[in-house]
Amino acid sequence: MSGSLRKFAPRREHKERSQLGGRKRLGLLEKHKDYVLRAKDHKGKQKQLKRLRERAAMRNPDEFYFNMERSQVKDGVHIEERKQAMTVEMERLMETQDIKYVRMQRDINRHKIEKLENELHLADASNQDEKPQHTVFVGSEKDVERFDAAKHFNTLPEFVDRKYNRPTIDALEKSEIARPSGSVLKKAVETREARLRELKDRLEREQKLKRVEAEMQLRKALKEKGKRAKVGTDQLGLAVYKWKAERKK
Repeated sequence: MSGSLRKFAPRREHKERSQLGGRKRLGLLEKHKDYVLRAKDHKGKQKQLKRLRERAAMRNPDEFYFNMERSQVKDGVHIEERKQAMTVEMERLMETQDIKYVRMQRDINRHKIEKLENELHLADASNQDEKPQHTVFVGSEKDVERFDAAKHFNTLPEFVDRKYNRPTIDALEKSEIARPSGSVLKKAVETREARLRELKDRLEREQKLKRVEAEMQLRKALKEKGKRAKVGTDQLGLAVYKWKAERKK
């Protein structure tokens, strides 16, 4: 048979056997090509570890490098300035996740904060610890001394300090308002306090996630090329950098 027709001749197909029925619990049967890939990966890792051990053994302990200026030794362990200012939880988040995950968590947290604010009727959650104020303009100082908030708002004195749900006297006289029982009122107060605590925790989490996102962006920028200068420090005493504007081609 000529060489040109040999490739068109029927050939026997060699198949590798699959995993036996009684050993299917062990997974797929490893073929030779799988072993080759696994062996190459293992040898590559061993070579890399060997090179790292040689570099560590040949390294000069008295050699200076610029990272020494931003690190210090604490209990025999080198700690960088920026890592020390972050909590363990925040540092672990930056090491295990990327910035897209942090932004997604911030979006979820902000939606929950808005939902809690709507439930609690809080117009400004950032000033929730401050006492709400309602400014009323009068004609003279004598009117200020004689001013009666309950009479001005046409409500009972017990409802004056309310920020929401402040019924008037006419509305109270016209409608029959059923007073809730003590257990129902107590449960409502506990639910509101739980919502306030959750809102406070959510706001603190928002600040932490915001700090983590900014820190991840800064660390990524510090690894890239470009001239930069230290322009000050932030609230935690960490350096704040400003990059020189470069004209892109």
